[in-house]
Amino acid sequence: MSNSRAAVRYAKAILDLAVENKAVDAVEKDMRSIISTVSDSVELRDLLENPVVSGETKKSALLAVFSGSNTITEGAISNLIANKRISILNEVALKYIILNEQLKGKDVAHVTTAVPLTADLEKKVLEQVTKLTGKEVTVENTIDESIIGGFVLRVGDLQYDASIANKLSNLQREFTSSL
Repeated sequence: MSNSRAAVRYAKAILDLAVENKAVDAVEKDMRSIISTVSDSVELRDLLENPVVSGETKKSALLAVFSGSNTITEGAISNLIANKRISILNEVALKYIILNEQLKGKDVAHVTTAVPLTADLEKKVLEQVTKLTGKEVTVENTIDESIIGGFVLRVGDLQYDASIANKLSNLQREFTSSL
């Protein structure tokens, strides 16, 4: 939980700096690049989380991987390394994108399902979430087979859990409490 809070703080600071320097879109492009690169590379994730590797080694590796990035992005990487928080780089990038979308008046609806959403189902989810929030919304689908079926919808601070795993858990709690 504290990593999530720290990631939001860093993301807000980066966004404020990007707005001030009129580089919001360039930094968002960098953040999307960070997310895709870190999620695609097991070696990079291991490097970020390894406490034995020195900060300078991590810094030089990351600046080489993300060369050509905006100076704000490079400064954020350096700042995270200096504060020994580089392991949350991916989460900071994710939070930055969410905050930037909210700044633009858009929201991101995170839908977790056991199987990928079809285009028709994604359209229906989009319509319902737009009605609920009254904002322009984009849907991001995450696959998590552990929820068995159903879905978990998260928009900003709101969460609706209609997963089979959640229903089974609730049922188990009812049975154990009634004994």
